[in-house]
Amino acid sequence: MKKSATAAAGKFNHRAVRYNRWGYFFLIPFAVVFVIFQLIPLITTIYHSFYEYYRSGLKWIGPNFIGLENYKTLFSSGGVWQYFGNTMILWIMNFIPQIFFSLLFAAWFSDTRLNLKGQRFFKTVIYLPNLIMASAFAMLFFVLFSNIGPINSILQSIGILKQPYDFLNHKWSVRILISFMNFLMWFGNTTILLLAGMLGIDTQLFEAAEVDGATSSQVFWKITLPLLRPILLYVVITSLIGGLQLFDVPQVLTNGTGDPMRTSMTMIMYLNRNLTTSRNYGMSGAISVFLFVITGALSLIVFKVAGYGEKVK
Repeated sequence: MKKSATAAAGKFNHRAVRYNRWGYFFLIPFAVVFVIFQLIPLITTIYHSFYEYYRSGLKWIGPNFIGLENYKTLFSSGGVWQYFGNTMILWIMNFIPQIFFSLLFAAWFSDTRLNLKGQRFFKTVIYLPNLIMASAFAMLFFVLFSNIGPINSILQSIGILKQPYDFLNHKWSVRILISFMNFLMWFGNTTILLLAGMLGIDTQLFEAAEVDGATSSQVFWKITLPLLRPILLYVVITSLIGGLQLFDVPQVLTNGTGDPMRTSMTMIMYLNRNLTTSRNYGMSGAISVFLFVITGALSLIVFKVAGYGEKVK
């Protein structure tokens, strides 16, 4: 009896192993795409960062191995820290109002007691800007806020301005416009993600809190927000990565210059300038590696602050 049971179990396990092999076959396309389009370019970028490889006029210099010289030049110039600071400022100015309004709208939409009408319509409206190309969005704002654009005309006609205000030539007005555009484009996506997380919370927890006499704010801070931590962590990490890769909106709005005085020049714009102007692949590789390391370090900090990775006692 025991032998037959053992044989049956062995036969079942053998079939399970054969069946599970199909999972690896389905992973092959992803693995191939990852190696070709991500792993190989990453290794190539790191490789070029240690070489002198650029174009001077019509002549190509290199590739010549120079070790860490590209990194020394990158950090000694000081510009990289300014552009990194610009990038973080633009991301923070966009992310803080984005997460605030996303949490607010998600709480409203998920609260059955409010019984809001037309939820589908509002969800669609706030998500629509995410479907518009960032370059088209930036071009629209470029026209709206130009010296002869509609915004200046309206402000002059109602007496707020006596002469056109140069929105695109003042540091903080440019930064506010860039942040506002990114807020509009990603606010709906963040709201949908947080709403999905709130709808996944067991309603019995809210009912029990109501029975215990908890207020709406207490329910939000003590129940909803702690249970949303995984979704919030995902939103922060993806938003941070997207913020560090900010390129298209400031590139179009400032015509690639990052003006005024390069106060809106982001890291990717700086990288693009090295690639397109001097074709300096060595310096571009160093910038890419720096950005890769910074992204990983900031992500680890976010994980640490969120309490992940702590040892369970």
